Amino acid sequence: MEINLNEPAAQLRELRLNTITGYEGNGQDLIDKAKNNCLENRERTFTQCGSCSADQVMNLLAQIQDAAVIEHGPAGCSGDISFRNANFRMNNKKLGLRVHNVKYINTNLDEKDTIYGGAAKLQNAIREAKRRFNPKAIFVTTTCTSAIIGDDVAGICDEMEEEVGIPVVATVCEGLRTYIWANGFDAANHSILRKIVKPPRKKQPDLINVISFTHRDHYEDIFEKLGLRPNYIVPFSSIEQLEYISEAAATVQYCETLGSYLAAGLEKFYGVQEIKGPAPFGIEATDNYLREIGHVFHKEEEVEKVITSEKEKIAPRLEELRKELSGKRALIGAGGPLAYSIAAILKDLDMEVVSTFVWHHDTKFDNDDERLDFLKFDVEHFGDLKVGVCNKQSFEVVNELNRTKPDIFISRHMATVWAAKMGIPSFLSGIDPSEMLYDGLIRYGELVLSTIKNQAFIKNISKHSKLPYTDWWLKQDAFSFLGGKENE
Repeated sequence: MEINLNEPAAQLRELRLNTITGYEGNGQDLIDKAKNNCLENRERTFTQCGSCSADQVMNLLAQIQDAAVIEHGPAGCSGDISFRNANFRMNNKKLGLRVHNVKYINTNLDEKDTIYGGAAKLQNAIREAKRRFNPKAIFVTTTCTSAIIGDDVAGICDEMEEEVGIPVVATVCEGLRTYIWANGFDAANHSILRKIVKPPRKKQPDLINVISFTHRDHYEDIFEKLGLRPNYIVPFSSIEQLEYISEAAATVQYCETLGSYLAAGLEKFYGVQEIKGPAPFGIEATDNYLREIGHVFHKEEEVEKVITSEKEKIAPRLEELRKELSGKRALIGAGGPLAYSIAAILKDLDMEVVSTFVWHHDTKFDNDDERLDFLKFDVEHFGDLKVGVCNKQSFEVVNELNRTKPDIFISRHMATVWAAKMGIPSFLSGIDPSEMLYDGLIRYGELVLSTIKNQAFIKNISKHSKLPYTDWWLKQDAFSFLGGKENE
């Protein structure tokens, strides 16, 4: 579990965190096998889809306000940049920031470059990015093509820094390196730690880094009551802002998949403490989360007052929601930490979680602290949980939906159209998780209740839709194609 900033590439999660993408069982079994170092990944004999780690790099680096990104690869790798640009503009407007376009160039590697190399194209692209955008930093991301032909991207970036006069950072993220798309977050954050973050000029004892996408307004009220200043980072940050995240006293995050690497690196190299506790989803986790913050900032009394007042505020409506949702059955499909977080929320609403599908599972954490393990937290506080690690394989999720027929399907990173075709109410948990903290529990409960109650549209879709899967598949076990020996 090393973060080595002398190397241009972050160590893969498969090696660093013993991450797996294939498992069927329950939470306690998963925890026990990971603890005893006997958990083996089970490979699939059939795979329907996959994701590229480079996508997650673009989700972060392309949306830094004053940085340019050069994707060193074929033009086809730029196919989703219009989506990134639309997201960047939309969220800048939402956050009250200047609305502008991403600063992006693709080197357009072709057949000739695969023979003679693409170094010259990359050098020219770096010069062009400097001329066209005048950025504060340039990130160069690798692709499968640039990796296969063996271009020395890191060496070229180092050589070009002196010429252009700004950091030029190699980000090693070609998709063929890994099946685990979350490695892209680590690659982006490794680049930031390696070449952007500077030693603190002076520590700021009331500053707390918040690793997030866009959910700024959900923290503001709590932090204000505690006398803390949140510093929201990656994406939508500026380079200057990222240079001095080392000055904060602590770092919090809402998803270990997104921020574990950056938080651990800041603690290791600059003494910025990561708040050791599951993210603030549900009452128990939020209690723990705030108390950890209180401990780090020596604000224990202030935190207890906030906890008491916030719980009193939500108590009447929470009781009403529990009465209406009690016994309702849910199936969750999301990234590991977020899926376990959602499970805690649903348990707080007195619902039943029939199954939890996660895209991958990290058996360790970059800060190697069990308090960060939300699955362990769930099992200890709410009992065991059925878990399938499915790497976003829709055919496995559809099979389980058909078997369990839950009252609601909650998803992240997977289209809810599958549930809609089956007449199962569903919604997508987006990148702005309004379900955090105490009032977030109420917001989420309202959303779940409204989704379950208003089924006319879903039923109409189901009436006129047909699944692409045959009865043969729907009668199989959901993990029939999960090969390898059983996790014993």
